This record gives sequence, structure tokens and C-alpha cells, in this order.
Amino acid sequence: MLGIGIGTMALVIVLSVFNGLEDLNRKIFKSFDPDIRITAKEGKSFLLDKTKLEQIKAIKDIWYVTEVIQDNALVKYENAQMVVTLKGVDTTFQANSSLKKSLVEGDFVLTKDSVDYAFIGGNVYAALNISLQNVIEPLEIWYPRNKKTISLNPDDNINRQLINISGVYSLEQFHDDFVYVPIEVTKQLTEYGNRRSAIEVQMKPNVDIAKTQDKIRSILGEKYLIQNQDEQNATLFRAIKIEKLFIFIALVFIIGIASFNIFFSLTMLVIDKKQDLKTLFAMGADASLVKRIFFSEGALVSFIGAIVGLILGGIICFIQEKYGFVKMGMQSAIIDAYPVKMHVLDFILTAVAIIIITLLASYLPAKRAANNL
Repeated sequence: MLGIGIGTMALVIVLSVFNGLEDLNRKIFKSFDPDIRITAKEGKSFLLDKTKLEQIKAIKDIWYVTEVIQDNALVKYENAQMVVTLKGVDTTFQANSSLKKSLVEGDFVLTKDSVDYAFIGGNVYAALNISLQNVIEPLEIWYPRNKKTISLNPDDNINRQLINISGVYSLEQFHDDFVYVPIEVTKQLTEYGNRRSAIEVQMKPNVDIAKTQDKIRSILGEKYLIQNQDEQNATLFRAIKIEKLFIFIALVFIIGIASFNIFFSLTMLVIDKKQDLKTLFAMGADASLVKRIFFSEGALVSFIGAIVGLILGGIICFIQEKYGFVKMGMQSAIIDAYPVKMHVLDFILTAVAIIIITLLASYLPAKRAANNL
């Protein structure tokens, strides 16, 4: 019972942690990624069609639409430099983006009093050792010029832009390498003109995103990728689900090994009770009754172990979810303890898997006892 109970408890806890990680990633993406992103299927940019853009904006379930120019660029601050993801956005971003909730220093400003500013991630802030109090030193952005011929003078091959820093956000280390600037700044640097790398769509609360995707697809045609948040991060979610599946299989195998205790215990019991079985047979017991006796004992062990394990696993997950006793050992602006989220389906699948394995382990000794009569 103890072996089955501990294995069941571990399985419930691990599956709940994977659920928590998946839910945590969705919260991160909600702050960082739009509800719908429109990109070109081929190439990294597309020509903006103002008429179709207005048709998209007219869809009633859409809250706002942001034009985006995004690419890698080199940034320099004093004597430090690094490659970042430069993201130029229009004025709707500053007015509506939920990224302002992740502000850790300064202000969430891209344009103020006709002056352009950069809003940077925590990794950029730390790597360049930036001080927001130093208003004299601006951030310098370098981007290669779009030229067919290369000049012998290196300065002629690079577009540069000086811009002050307004604030810093900290979301998650893989998303903190961004530098947000007004789209006019990126247009000058990249020389994209009327081309865009993406159109980001933010939806109103509690609306059907899939229907809006279909409407946008009918407007734009098949030359564009129109992805919701899960589709934008499909690789990560697929990796989490595959890892969860393999962990489930591994722990079920461990529980299967633990269930051999039931098999050997019942087998020894059959050998030990051989004389008692003959007495039962003499009193009128048949083979089916003897099989049920031993099979019921194995079932009792498996059911009690599974139930105790499910209950203990649920209690531990509830305590972790409410109080966060087990810490992740890292500084994060979002969460500092391991996230857990319990799903009823995980409990059902765990219980079914444990019971099937342990009942199979009980069947052979029970059958052997019946054959000894």
C-alpha cells in the first residue's frame, strides 16, 4: 500500500507541476504576445495594405491593432554593446499594452512631447549597466543599411539612431532582450518604408478568437500566417506536453515495478495458505471463490494505496498552490515558487492506470491459488 501510495502521490504532483508550468507560460505570453499575430508566410516582411488594415480594425471583437517592425539590431551604451531584438510599434502599443504591468523602473513611455524613447528589457538593462538617472548618455542603435553595394567607409554601411531610455520591464529571461521604440524610429533604421514585419491584434475580453481569425483570414487571404497565442508558441507547448507524457509513462513504470510487491506477497500467501485452501475446498469452496478471495486482497491493497496517494498528492498540490512552500531558487518578477495546477483528468488517468496495473499483478497469484485446488 505504501509503495502504491507514494508512487501515485508523486505522479499527481509531477503532472500538476507540468500543468502549472503550462499555465504560467500562458500568463507570460498574455503579457508579451498579442492575442493574434499576422505575419507573412514567406519572407520576414510584407507590404502594408491600408484598406485591408481598416477592414481588420472594423471587426467588432477587436480592441486595437498595432503595426510592428521587428528585427535584430546592435545597441551600444557607453562602452558596452549587445545584440537585441528591436521592436518598433505604433502609438496603440503605449496606450494599451499589458507590458506596463511588468515595469520595474522608470516609465512606460515611447513618445512624449514629440520626443521618442526606448523601453528596454531587464537583460538589456543589466548587460549594458544602464542608469536611468544618467540622462546625458543615450542608447545608440545600429542597423545595417539596405544597400546593394558596400562602401569602403564602414560608417556608410550602418544606420544609427540615438534615443533616450524611458523605463525597464522584467518579465522572463527569454523575453527580456527586447528594446521597444516608436515605429518611426525603426522605419528610419531599417528603411522598411511601408513594409511591416507583423500586425498584432488585441481582442476584447471573453470573445471567440477563432472566429476572429477566420474573419481576418477571409480579408487577407492565404498569404499570411494568422496565429493565436498558443499557435505562436506551439513549439514550447508541444515540448511541455511531450515531456509530461514521458514523465507520466516513466512514473507508471515505476509504480508497475512497485506493484510486483503485490504479486510476490500474494504468491507467498498462496504457498503459505495451501493447507487452508484444502480445508476451504473440503467445506465446499470452489475455484472461483478462492480466486475472488486473493484477487480481492490485491484489489484492496491497490485501491487503498491509490486513494491515499491521490488524497496526499491533492493536499500537497493545494498547499503549494496556496502558500508556495517549495521555491524555484531564482529571482522572478512573476513567480518565485513552483507553479502547480490540478486537473481532474490527471487524477482520473492516474487512478485508472494504477488500478489496472495493480489488478493485473493480483490476477496471476489469484489464478494460481484457484488452480492449486
